[in-house]
Amino acid sequence: MKQLLSVFAFLLFGAFVANAQSGPTMTFKVTTVDYGKIEKGSDKVRKFEFTNTGSEPLIIKSAKGSCGCTVPTYPQEPIMPGETKTIDVSYDTNRVGAFTKTVTITTNETPDSHTLTIKGEVLNPPAQESVPASGGGINKQ
Repeated sequence: MKQLLSVFAFLLFGAFVANAQSGPTMTFKVTTVDYGKIEKGSDKVRKFEFTNTGSEPLIIKSAKGSCGCTVPTYPQEPIMPGETKTIDVSYDTNRVGAFTKTVTITTNETPDSHTLTIKGEVLNPPAQESVPASGGGINKQ
């Protein structure tokens, strides 16, 4: 009898866990991307890959950067269960200096938001050495 009750309790718990995980679930490979040290004006786009690991279509309602220098682009169509997509984040690499910026993603999940982070340092390009022009000097004889 105790074994039967244990099996019943286990099945009931399993059903509860399965029910709790229904709905869309946005699962990211990584939530922080480090640009590292990059030169001014270099490649500005980084990709955040995610999969809908839930049981219902995932809808991204919005994606907002923490400032105007951080611009996210996201899928507009529903992401089906098991489907993998990317959110592209563009940072203005003409701004020299260290940076840490965030992107807030709002979805139809519960809870309904995720925060992605980009960071790095934009360096000035190395100064070019000036080479004196030849033949421009005055020759005294």
